[in-house]
Amino acid sequence: MKLLFSIFYFLFSFSNPDISEVRKLYPNAASSEATSKEFLLKLSEVTTESNKTLLAYKGSSITISSKFAKKISDKIKNFKEGAKLVELAIESEPNSVEIRLIRLSIQENVPAIVKYNKNKKEDAMFILSHYNEQSNVLKAYLKNFILQSKSFSSDQKQTIK
Repeated sequence: MKLLFSIFYFLFSFSNPDISEVRKLYPNAASSEATSKEFLLKLSEVTTESNKTLLAYKGSSITISSKFAKKISDKIKNFKEGAKLVELAIESEPNSVEIRLIRLSIQENVPAIVKYNKNKKEDAMFILSHYNEQSNVLKAYLKNFILQSKSFSSDQKQTIK
């Protein structure tokens, strides 16, 4: 019985987080160091073998953590590590609207000096062109992002239902 309980506990404690929980945390993850750490911790068990959307969120959590790093070298290292995971997720699932949203949100919010901004137009157009194909839950999430995003014109924002 103890062995069964131990196996159950091990599997339960190292499972991937629920995507809806991650979506709730993401919009405010960069608002404070504490929120950033909570977001990073929530995704700590995600690996390159995990769901690719969760992998992209993990990458974003690492890029966000770079904002709060004390040393410049740590900022650069964390940002590169996080961006690499996001790009890996995109390579694995290039047709994922949510992964594109994650990359776009990062590229919108990093300083231009970082030079991680080459996909903004491409991702914005991809999101718009595939918006209507998404579930209602994902549409609501996308809509919230689009309406506050700098990458969409006011005309484009008005087309979102």
